Amino acid sequence: MYLLIPSAGIGKRMGGTRNKLLLEVRSQSIIAWTLKAAAAASKIKWIGIISQPCDWPEFKDIIAGLNLTKPVEFIAGGSTRQESVYNGLQALPATAEQVLIHDGARCLATPDLLNSCAEAIRQCSGLIAAVRVKDTIKVVDDHGIIQSTPDRRQLWAAQTPQGFNVKLLKECHAQGVRHGWEVTDDAALFERCGIEVQIVPGEETNLKVTTPQDLAIAEFILSNREEVGSREQGAEDGNFPMTNDQ
Repeated sequence: MYLLIPSAGIGKRMGGTRNKLLLEVRSQSIIAWTLKAAAAASKIKWIGIISQPCDWPEFKDIIAGLNLTKPVEFIAGGSTRQESVYNGLQALPATAEQVLIHDGARCLATPDLLNSCAEAIRQCSGLIAAVRVKDTIKVVDDHGIIQSTPDRRQLWAAQTPQGFNVKLLKECHAQGVRHGWEVTDDAALFERCGIEVQIVPGEETNLKVTTPQDLAIAEFILSNREEVGSREQGAEDGNFPMTNDQ
């Protein structure tokens, strides 16, 4: 499976002036955590990083430190996510029939999620990882007045990876350019073109690191995963004492 990682943004809500994916969580950059998940996903065979050329030297240094065995290509990003993905699609190998698109800032997605999306896209034209909305959502007008309360049983929070048939996604992007559509994800282009997009259950921890608060949450989640992994490894190695209940 081919994987495109849009990574061209500065991250103004993070309060910085450089690519936020270069910020560190637990002593590793955000993009490093994303790449480590992609490297550990058995279904991913090729990775394309869509970013501004000014970031390539630092990204290349990060990749060198990860000792990745999968091919990684750098693709020049555009001024918007939509333009960046369009550029990424043009740079895919000619043999690519399906593609996964995963935001570089979603550094907590697990290899299992990437693999499940890679398997599912072979059976449909388009999909997104998503989780059910837990909170009650209000539709509010420009004056701060509530207009309606949608049934949350029909509401899902979109995540990435998102997967697509490459030929269809290229056609949808071309239509978007012709008609001047501005969308926030590729699934919206499929919706505009009347093509069905399926849901694949996402992960509650698969947040998009956008604000300083998100960095703190990511730090906690990664720390907890490391702790759980250490306990499980210790149990396998027989390093933990048995209790009377075991």
